[in-house]
Amino acid sequence: MSIYRKFCDEVFDEEGRLKNLSLHYPENFNFAYDVVDAIAAETPEKRALVWCNTENEEHIFSFGDLSTMSNQAANVFRQAGIGRGDRVMVILKRHYEYWITALALHKLGAVLIPATHMLTVEDLCYRLRCAEVKGIVCTPQDGVPEKILSALRLCDLTCRKWVVQKDTEGFENLSTAMEGACGCLERVETCAADPMVIYFTSGTTGHPKGVIHDFTYPLAHIVTAKYWQQAEEDGLHFTVAETGWAKASWGKIYGQWLVGCAVMVYDFDNFEPKQLTSVINHYGVTSFCAPPTVYRYLVRKGIPPMPSLRHASTAGEMLAKDVFRRFTQKTGIPLAEGYGQTETTLLMANLKGDEPVEGSMGTVSPFYHIQLLGRDGHPVPQGEIGEVCILPTEKGRQPGIFCAYLGNEEQYRYVWRGGVYHTGDAAWQDEKGCYWFHGRFDDLIKTGGYRVGPCEVENVLMEHPAVLECSVIGVPDPLRGQSIKAFVLLAKDYQPSRQLEKELKDFCNGRLAEYKWVRIIEFAEELPKTISGKVRRAELRKQTSL
Repeated sequence: MSIYRKFCDEVFDEEGRLKNLSLHYPENFNFAYDVVDAIAAETPEKRALVWCNTENEEHIFSFGDLSTMSNQAANVFRQAGIGRGDRVMVILKRHYEYWITALALHKLGAVLIPATHMLTVEDLCYRLRCAEVKGIVCTPQDGVPEKILSALRLCDLTCRKWVVQKDTEGFENLSTAMEGACGCLERVETCAADPMVIYFTSGTTGHPKGVIHDFTYPLAHIVTAKYWQQAEEDGLHFTVAETGWAKASWGKIYGQWLVGCAVMVYDFDNFEPKQLTSVINHYGVTSFCAPPTVYRYLVRKGIPPMPSLRHASTAGEMLAKDVFRRFTQKTGIPLAEGYGQTETTLLMANLKGDEPVEGSMGTVSPFYHIQLLGRDGHPVPQGEIGEVCILPTEKGRQPGIFCAYLGNEEQYRYVWRGGVYHTGDAAWQDEKGCYWFHGRFDDLIKTGGYRVGPCEVENVLMEHPAVLECSVIGVPDPLRGQSIKAFVLLAKDYQPSRQLEKELKDFCNGRLAEYKWVRIIEFAEELPKTISGKVRRAELRKQTSL
């Protein structure tokens, strides 16, 4: 029986769908001890992590392996002075050492700060200063050690530095140090309310914010793994995400292990659809989760049979309806969209027991109480766009919602104004109870007395074969208040022209209500994006106003 049941109570309706999930856990709950080590003590050979890379290397780790190896890493860190509350930045791409390092830091009560290898020296400086890190563990690849050394010099900071896999000047070799470290570790006392992980947001509306989650965060991902991704006991779940982003916590460690499912990790740099499908088929992946971009490429390049695959999910951006249809037609598996934030766990999704609805975020997770609120703070009527807001439980703050913004109490109070958590995202609910995403609440376009979400227009534009990427904003209009303007990146073999501009307008506007019509199209060579690939609409608005 999956260990997750030890920490929660589930209530189901008469059709077997989850209606409510409540957590119960000890005050010193620690995922590394109470989940990983507990599974290892009961079934040490149970498969936990299947790892391979583009060089055809392969490692399969049991829970017993990870328990021992994380103890070794924890002893290395502790000997170096890393302890409860100390912050350690971890830049390990998709290397298997990430899972060992994360568990080791959890065991010590240290604060894990995952980061992407794509950060520049300036990005690193910003995070190092904000977080006051005491240690760094990094990959030897992509010039990351050199960038770290440059950032530390520039910031005039010092900390303990480890690299994995091979010796690198200026760094201790964690892999070597672990070989001589003890594989036993007496439990270090930690608290469920202690900070466990800090994720820096992608910074779509300003400087990246340090989002702090406590040690209850893994438990809130039970719904993510079991009822959205449908990870199974003794199955193999594959989420396409680099460990520097919160999506890795959603799909590559916590919820999956809680429900007894092994995690598939493919360590690659350049995305190639055929490689992903070959990994799925070679290892017998049972559930798969990836951003819409991955499914878009899979559909365009051709999808081979994947007989082991039983469920597929997606999140992170809008999914074009054509991609949903073609993937479903080819595989027989409808894509289950989901929605949440770095500050939360899964908020809405096409959940287990419901037929996935094309283009919809699905229904509210039974773990949360959510309302759509207008700018006046009152709930909006069904069918109208409102801001997604989370109402806390009567007992106070709820697991799964972040504890604080690092060094920014003012911003934290602002998003909790009125006693509810304001996500800043806009959506509407249809008569069947399904929710539909409409972008950031502040990105809503007010045109001719109507409010239009940019995503609904972008979704239609993306159906045209000439459109590779697009972004929609509102621009000043003396008659309408705002007109809808689309920035379009063209696909290969298409060139900007007035004729194509007219064709795109006709294509899009023929599928939208008149008040949603695209009035202006600008062909662009690139779109301003965050380091995680999200379009900066605020930057587009700024460029347009110049």
